[in-house]
Amino acid sequence: MNQDIAWEDLYQQGDTGWDRGEMSPALTHWLESGLNKEQRILIPGCGRGYEVIELARLGFDVTALDIAPSAIESLKNSLKQEGLHATLICGDLFDYQTTTPFDAVYEQTCLCALPLELRSAYASHIKAWLKPQGSFYFSMMQTGEKEGPPFHCDWADMQCLFGAEDWLWQQKPPLLIARPKGKRFELAFRLIRR
Repeated sequence: MNQDIAWEDLYQQGDTGWDRGEMSPALTHWLESGLNKEQRILIPGCGRGYEVIELARLGFDVTALDIAPSAIESLKNSLKQEGLHATLICGDLFDYQTTTPFDAVYEQTCLCALPLELRSAYASHIKAWLKPQGSFYFSMMQTGEKEGPPFHCDWADMQCLFGAEDWLWQQKPPLLIARPKGKRFELAFRLIRR
């Protein structure tokens, strides 16, 4: 499925405002809450992969996927410099399939980068990538704007997209994650695939 945005061009131009330059505080929280290190984790739309590096450092079996060759090359070099390993895939996330479902999917600002008409297909892929009872860790971008990317991820829309027939939502409030610049923020959740 071809995406309208030329992500590689944005990397080449240095127009990477979504890149916070470090691992998301949401992942830090989930790691401190006891994320199981025996898990195989997929990170779609990994970008430069700060989370990939940290998870690999901690011993997780990580697969990282991004459409932009520059992002994957940067991540590859970072992993090499640190003597770490992760499986890196440069390609369209809508083409990616696995024969062995993952224990967890960690998604941070990938969904909000996709045009709205691709959200349903993306949600179907996430479900297919996960084992039953697998964890889906994701952050909903809050922009308050109609245009994007990033596209606003309304909580009610997300509860429909990841409906109760397929997903168990946590009963506690989401994590509130500030963005380094501007008024935008993220609401971070852990869902369980039924």
